[in-house]
Amino acid sequence: MTVPPLPALMIEPLVRAALLEDLGRAGDVTTDAIVPASARAETALVARQPGIVAGLGLAAMAFRLIEPALSITVDRPDGTRVAPGDRIATLSGPTRGMLTAERVALNFLGHLSGVASATGTLVEAVKGHKARICCTRKTMPGLRAVQKYAVRVGGGVNHRFGLDDAVLIKDNHVAAAGGVREAIEAARAGVGHLVKIEVEVDSLDQLEKAMATGVDAVLLDNMGPNLLAEAVRMIDGRAVAEASGRITPATAPAIAAAGVDLISAGWLTHSASVLDIGLDWRH
Repeated sequence: MTVPPLPALMIEPLVRAALLEDLGRAGDVTTDAIVPASARAETALVARQPGIVAGLGLAAMAFRLIEPALSITVDRPDGTRVAPGDRIATLSGPTRGMLTAERVALNFLGHLSGVASATGTLVEAVKGHKARICCTRKTMPGLRAVQKYAVRVGGGVNHRFGLDDAVLIKDNHVAAAGGVREAIEAARAGVGHLVKIEVEVDSLDQLEKAMATGVDAVLLDNMGPNLLAEAVRMIDGRAVAEASGRITPATAPAIAAAGVDLISAGWLTHSASVLDIGLDWRH
């Protein structure tokens, strides 16, 4: 499925802030001193590792904000799997604009492609099971919308975007409320009828109390495959079953086989490795 690109209105503030940070108080003194204003070139964004492309919209915006006259031709759009040496996009036009925007463009493109690629590894690991891979709120400050976009590009789905779009009762909420049932009842009384409620549990006893009270989803935290399978049987389709806790491509298949609906992993956004992509000169 093709993921719709993020609106320019959403990503422009991020790209502008990154460019302003890089340009500092005097602009690109290196490029301005070495490259004549009249110089023109053709370059290509090229993959140096296998992975999934994500973030081309931000990269293109970085180049065009610096130099609107740049022409950018996309060869492999977001969501495309690439191999080392694959050309992702071709740029032609004023040389200065390419070199000044290069680092910011590659920072966004490499990071978001890394998030998409990491997501893709987990999606592939659970292939054949109903479980979907989702992210968390463990995102880099200011980058949540684009990181969650990259997760979708990689074949995953998004969890809540912030504290305001769903209730997620975690262990400290349970402790503050005095119990699972008390926390769920307080949450239900305090939010609107369209707001879904999920509760985190780490034992079958807590799960039993949650199901007796009634919730929309249950976060089964740090449970092994056997315990997860028993939890899924207890839930019996009455709520969405989500597994979390140290999920890796090696552990994900057994967790998915337990029958959960979702597998969430925070490292997809907070620790995914950058996908190595370079801007290569074309002669």
